[in-house]
Amino acid sequence: MTNQQLVDELVGNAHGNVERVQEILGAHPELVNAAASWGETPIQAAAQMGDRSMTEYLLSLGAPLDICTAVMLGRGDVVDEMLAADPAQAQATGAHGLPVLYYPVPHAEQAIAESLLAAGADVNAGGGMATPLHAAVSFNQPAMARWLLDHGAEADAKDYNGKTPLELAQEKGLDNLAGILNSL
Repeated sequence: MTNQQLVDELVGNAHGNVERVQEILGAHPELVNAAASWGETPIQAAAQMGDRSMTEYLLSLGAPLDICTAVMLGRGDVVDEMLAADPAQAQATGAHGLPVLYYPVPHAEQAIAESLLAAGADVNAGGGMATPLHAAVSFNQPAMARWLLDHGAEADAKDYNGKTPLELAQEKGLDNLAGILNSL
């Protein structure tokens, strides 16, 4: 196995297989910040999945804390500091170009979402990949879906598979979210 293949396996497993991540990094701690062939790092994968324990583990090994990761972890004070130091962070993106407003959704960090919105984050960013509203469906967060819609989220935005949030909700059998999205 080449080093890049090992990095790709590490990042792939950082989407949810903590045991394999620990095994790989136990043998190769120098790979903690390595990028997969598609450009994603282990901490970006963990943050994208809303996996707080994996993310904290990677941080303990020296992975960097960017704004998307801080948002997902619910570290509002750190997010506020980052936005004060660089207001352009409100337009930051994480793995796969996911917008910063995607990251408060997994754990319904509405106060952080409010701060990001006040700083200029776009509730419709991420079109073509996944918008924050798509994240609300993916993580089954009806309150965040309602909040996003109340703040101008476009319910007909399409993700990387060409699906709207409503189509995703119906596909996943999330009747509560489908009801919210269908009532528009």
